[in-house]
Amino acid sequence: MTDSFGREITYMRISVTDLCNLRCRYCMPAEGVVKKNHDDIMSEDEIINAIEAASELGISKIRFTGGEPLVKKNIVSICRRTSEIPGIKEICITTNGILLPNFADSLRLAGVERVNISLDTLRPERYSYITRGGSLNDAVKGIESAIRTGFRVKINAVIIGGFNDDEISGLAGLTMNDDIDIRFIELMPMTETVTAGNFVASRKILDVLPDIEPLESDGVAEMYRLKNARGRIGFISPVSDSFCQKCNRIRLTADGYLKPCLHSAAEIFIRHKSREEMKNLIADAIISKPERHMLNENYHTDSLRTMNRIGG
Repeated sequence: MTDSFGREITYMRISVTDLCNLRCRYCMPAEGVVKKNHDDIMSEDEIINAIEAASELGISKIRFTGGEPLVKKNIVSICRRTSEIPGIKEICITTNGILLPNFADSLRLAGVERVNISLDTLRPERYSYITRGGSLNDAVKGIESAIRTGFRVKINAVIIGGFNDDEISGLAGLTMNDDIDIRFIELMPMTETVTAGNFVASRKILDVLPDIEPLESDGVAEMYRLKNARGRIGFISPVSDSFCQKCNRIRLTADGYLKPCLHSAAEIFIRHKSREEMKNLIADAIISKPERHMLNENYHTDSLRTMNRIGG
């Protein structure tokens, strides 16, 4: 299905929980989130009904997010049932990787093909700081298990001025020996702890890596490769170089709201609906998708939710 600006919408990101086992400073409040009652979040059957309805409208790619999706007890069942839905061609998960050693094999058997793993630093003390207590060693074990299991692996690194902007070369170097992608993502203002002073534009990251070779774009990511590297480097620039004209996605929150745009306040409630009603509401969300967000280097978002309550 196309939206009112002619973009074909084929991708749905679904948050299965807003709970997480980390407390990343740019994503979640220090105190975490208040755990919702069971009846206040999408059930497994509701999630599957929504995916079935979306697939009938041309959605072919599903990404499960959180919070941290691997703290969801029935995440493997959700993935397996999704893989059985006609029209769904790709299932992905975004995770911090901490629990991946316990889940990698079962997720792969359930039909998950790609995992995106968040990793903003290669220094243990910095990792503990940015995640408010996480272990870098646990995250590395998660990455290793994903590679070993045969997933297509992307590592997401948010570059933050004054924190990890001196680690760009080291993070890029992860692509030398393994066929993985490292994607540098511009910091977005989704919590009160994020300010314009922390922002590092993709063009400044490129300046640190002068010898990389450009490749064909991959969706919203501009792709490059270090000389003789097995993997690739991507740049996702929602602030400095809006890719709204390429956007092919909608989002579904854990509590059942469709978001046509990450940075818009607009939401459409679809819980407690039949599959046909969900299908009509998803169509409405696609049609109402705005031409672009108004986020820019002045650092303003209209979203009423922190990132963990939307889905990464």
